[in-house]
Amino acid sequence: MKVLVIGANGQIGKMFVDKLKESEHDPIAMVRKEEQAKALEDNGVKTVLGDLEKDFSHAFEGVEAVVFTAGSGAHTGADKTILIDQEGAMESIDLAKKHAIRHFVMVSGMGVENPRAVEGKMRPYLHAKFRADAHLEQSGVPYTILRPGLLTNDDGKGSVNLYEYKGDVQYGEVPREDVASVLMEIIGSKAENRLYYLIEGDTPVAEVI
Repeated sequence: MKVLVIGANGQIGKMFVDKLKESEHDPIAMVRKEEQAKALEDNGVKTVLGDLEKDFSHAFEGVEAVVFTAGSGAHTGADKTILIDQEGAMESIDLAKKHAIRHFVMVSGMGVENPRAVEGKMRPYLHAKFRADAHLEQSGVPYTILRPGLLTNDDGKGSVNLYEYKGDVQYGEVPREDVASVLMEIIGSKAENRLYYLIEGDTPVAEVI
């Protein structure tokens, strides 16, 4: 399956692309800059240049699945957060619908379910993610939403706690490497319009879906 990875130059995106490359799937890494594309292509990964603040519709040609891992970053203002995490994500969903994408996987975040409970710089981010998640749920595109806990750079443990939202959230941490591994399990599964939370746990990644 041809999988478009939006945000392929991010930390999770890079790990996920590397895992896809070693699987039966064909990753297509969407990046903004020529030098980013060259580094990926030198590693044997097909790339497409695309900017979420511009027209990136060409990136969806021939694609069967999409994984959205893009984010504006912790050091940008609310304006960029809205443009990337909300509007860029929502346009990606609209393009997925137009191109009859079989599975759209959104990497979201904990706290999104109640953005008004948070003050400060995180609030615009949570609002943006909440709106993007809701847009995906209402789009008609087959989807999986993944809301990982606090991301760490620890080595992946290969075991996690992946659970569906039932009104209560168990907060915790999770290594980015384990997030990438769980994304592999999700992309290899049937899209059943599910929303999952992810933190450290004892269930082997291969058994979570």
